Amino acid sequence: MSDHNNRRPRSAIATMLLRGLGRWQRRKAMDQLQALDDRQLRDIGLSRNDIPRAVEGLFRDK
Repeated sequence: MSDHNNRRPRSAIATMLLRGLGRWQRRKAMDQLQALDDRQLRDIGLSRNDIPRAVEGLFRDK
């Protein structure tokens, strides 16, 4: 029997905790990128306007 057949459905509490953790991680990433100056952002190929899209791309469900 494969692992995916042994998974139990997530409880509502676990789902809420995982969503909260995801929001916290996105906010932390956004804050860290916002703290960079424009030169540093340019060095990594971003502008200030790109930050929200870049962060969402990092945390998009696969």
